[in-house]
Amino acid sequence: MGCSGCCLLWITCLVSVFVHCVTVRVTVRESSLEVVQGDSVTLPCSFLTMMPLFRLSIIWTLTPLADPDSPTQVIVYDQGQVIESPAFTGRVSFAGMPWSADVILNDTRVSDAGTYRCVVSNPPETGDPGIGELSLSVLAPPSLPVCLWEGDTDAGGSVTLSCVVVEGVPTPQMNWEKLEPGKITLPVNMEGELMGSVKIVNVSAQNSGVYRCSVTNLLGTQSCYVNLSVYTPPDNSPGILQGVLLTLFMALVLLALLVLVLWLHRSAQESKWRHSREDEECYNEIRYTPSLMKRSFV
Repeated sequence: MGCSGCCLLWITCLVSVFVHCVTVRVTVRESSLEVVQGDSVTLPCSFLTMMPLFRLSIIWTLTPLADPDSPTQVIVYDQGQVIESPAFTGRVSFAGMPWSADVILNDTRVSDAGTYRCVVSNPPETGDPGIGELSLSVLAPPSLPVCLWEGDTDAGGSVTLSCVVVEGVPTPQMNWEKLEPGKITLPVNMEGELMGSVKIVNVSAQNSGVYRCSVTNLLGTQSCYVNLSVYTPPDNSPGILQGVLLTLFMALVLLALLVLVLWLHRSAQESKWRHSREDEECYNEIRYTPSLMKRSFV
């Protein structure tokens, strides 16, 4: 019984070793990688198998950071045939087939970031396929931001300055400044990670000038500008005073003209009255002259 037990244990060990040997083992040398957008990167995946490679199958998949629920195939090696995913056509290739499952990814994009999985199987080996995973981060400088403004630029109104950046890894830091006449840093109200705004209330002529939005990360800085002009209505006090003085002057001129007209009218009346008196006296003198002459002849 003791000998039978030893034999059974020995057979079990042999089976375990055999099963272990005929299962593909996958090793990923680095669990995380970083690459700058546009550069190339090698995704490492090594495997060990005890069987010939006639039916070797290698599948690389990507679970994007932007859409973790939608993994996609990147490249496949199936019994000597290589198939590239349309999204990676011309940018991905195996580095050392058939003895290595490493792939080279060229012209990297921000959308390439995510979790990559290397799945290797080699029938007739039994057991589950060998699987290795690694994460890839694609760094990118900030894209050129877009500056916008909205609101009432009349004095006393409110204006909102907005800045939007589409891309940047790591997420860019945003900063608003007023450049003229002196540089002033303004508090930014972030709306999400890629949009920030500044609100200016009760604007005046002092708020006029050039404003700059800067977005910065490890790879660089980009900026956009807004030229804000606040309309201030002109001061009407001098004009009102001039109007009042002009009105008074015109009134005095009209009054003087009225007095002159009245004086001329009165003078004309008096002159007419004097002429009438003189004419009447002359008539009376002529009228009584014949009677006197008649008396002298008698």
